[in-house]
Amino acid sequence: MKNKYLDLINQTFYFPQEEFTLNDKEQLEFHKIPLMELVAQYGTPLKFTYLPKISENIQKARTWFNVAIAKADYQGKYYYCYCTKSNHFNYVIEEVLKNNVHIETSSAFDINILETLHEQGLIGKDKFVVCNGFKREPYIDNIAGLINNGWNNVISVLDNDTELDQLQAKIEVPFTCGIRIASEEEPKFEFYTSRLGIGYKDILPYYRNHIKKNKNVRLKMLHFFINTGIYDTAYYWNELHKCLKVYCELKKECPTLDTLNIGGGFPIKNNLNFDYDYEYMATEIVSQIKQVCTENEIPEPDIFTEFGSFTVGEAGGAIFSVLDQKAQNDREKWNMIDSSFMTTLPDSWAINKKFIMLPINRWDEEYERVLLGGITCDSDDYYNSEQHVNAIYLPKYDKEDTLYLGFFHTGAYQESIGGYGGIQHCLTPSPKHVIIDRDENGEYYFRLFSKEQSYKSMLKTLGYL
Repeated sequence: MKNKYLDLINQTFYFPQEEFTLNDKEQLEFHKIPLMELVAQYGTPLKFTYLPKISENIQKARTWFNVAIAKADYQGKYYYCYCTKSNHFNYVIEEVLKNNVHIETSSAFDINILETLHEQGLIGKDKFVVCNGFKREPYIDNIAGLINNGWNNVISVLDNDTELDQLQAKIEVPFTCGIRIASEEEPKFEFYTSRLGIGYKDILPYYRNHIKKNKNVRLKMLHFFINTGIYDTAYYWNELHKCLKVYCELKKECPTLDTLNIGGGFPIKNNLNFDYDYEYMATEIVSQIKQVCTENEIPEPDIFTEFGSFTVGEAGGAIFSVLDQKAQNDREKWNMIDSSFMTTLPDSWAINKKFIMLPINRWDEEYERVLLGGITCDSDDYYNSEQHVNAIYLPKYDKEDTLYLGFFHTGAYQESIGGYGGIQHCLTPSPKHVIIDRDENGEYYFRLFSKEQSYKSMLKTLGYL
């Protein structure tokens, strides 16, 4: 009878997969990294980042778009920007910058990070810096500071009709800007139009009235982003064509416009049945842009993307241990982990996001259906289903043999949303964080980035010390 956890996985998925394999002890490996070795060295709870995956995804996307450009005989170029808000940590951005990419920012502090990176010799002033978001005065000041200090490829993307005046008041030299389109949201949304950007119908009049005769401002970029991501749906293609219609109308009056920014939105693998044809989507995007431009007799624009989650999401993971099992009734078994989902993986609580969840050890043992409970006293601190099925199955609980659980592809947004290093629900400490990298010989190694948060850190934040 096939009733082991490994049998369940083999019956349900194609396994092993590219990043998930078992060693000869039937323990989980992630990109050939033995995770039980990581647990043995650092204990749990812990979070980790596997840096080589970041570079791998950047290079994959660059290849998909450049191949699509070559196949279509497309005349524009492709530029990969990293969306910093998905993960600001220095080890991430330093890995990103190894790949000759450009940067998209969303806050004043992003600019301070860029200036620090420049001082360290990690980024040059020639890189494109796409400044997005609604801009308060400190953000305006920092953008102006970059431009005034010789960063020649800063593109401040106008989010509303007042930002241009604010920028002109602070910038001492001619500068380049973009305009963000306020795209229409998917029908299931609670509102019709994105709060970000300028409406489709208002963009051309705004250009005529505020930019066209302005000798100090050059419009280079039209920015387009769909909140739900890049998917092969009628909704996405319809919004892209509406954007292209605006681009063509604007290009006929604005000779300096030469760039279309399609934002981010490439999804990441969130279950073992994940199926998404990245190469097809890149090819289709490029061919549709070319087709519309050809029909309108205008040159094809350069294409910018701002991939954030796609860049870093699949590099991250978290490992917990099961502390105990509580049988609350005759059907529900609660496996209690040594951390909190609300604080460590806040997307799982806030927006019901699912991650890939797999046990690290005991794959050769019988399984059972369970619920996973976090350690806080909040009734919402739980994880009860996987992306593919409304249930969680794990090796049976054994108090003499600790079960370790891994949550994978958690590298985007979790630290910033969870309040890394600050105060979290029930004063749950931020777990230790380990960096995994490979040396010049391809051998993996571990490096502790941060220890588990201490009580002194919390007391100091709260004003007791």
